Amino acid sequence: MADKEQVAIYGRRLREARESIGISLVDLGVAVDLDPSGASGRLSRYENGIHQPKLGLQRLLARALQQPLAYFYAENDELAQLISNFGRRDEPGLRPIEIKKKGKGKGKGK
Repeated sequence: MADKEQVAIYGRRLREARESIGISLVDLGVAVDLDPSGASGRLSRYENGIHQPKLGLQRLLARALQQPLAYFYAENDELAQLISNFGRRDEPGLRPIEIKKKGKGKGKGK
């Protein structure tokens, strides 16, 4: 089981990255092939530090959010920003997963 502090840092960075590009939990979940009916709850548990996704899903989430995986583990905000800036260079491994946003209504939020 992952260290609670590590899970909390991961969750905070996951929420920051998602909110910075303005997408819902459902839209992010669908982008990484989670079941739309459970995506919001599952990702919410990750963001709130209740659970941590397995490495394969972490990689998909990082790619969808256009961040290097290391960004999600940076303990301070300055380091996280440096990692983010470095990782946003045009590298083939960081090409984003296309996220299709749904219209207004249910599914938007958090």
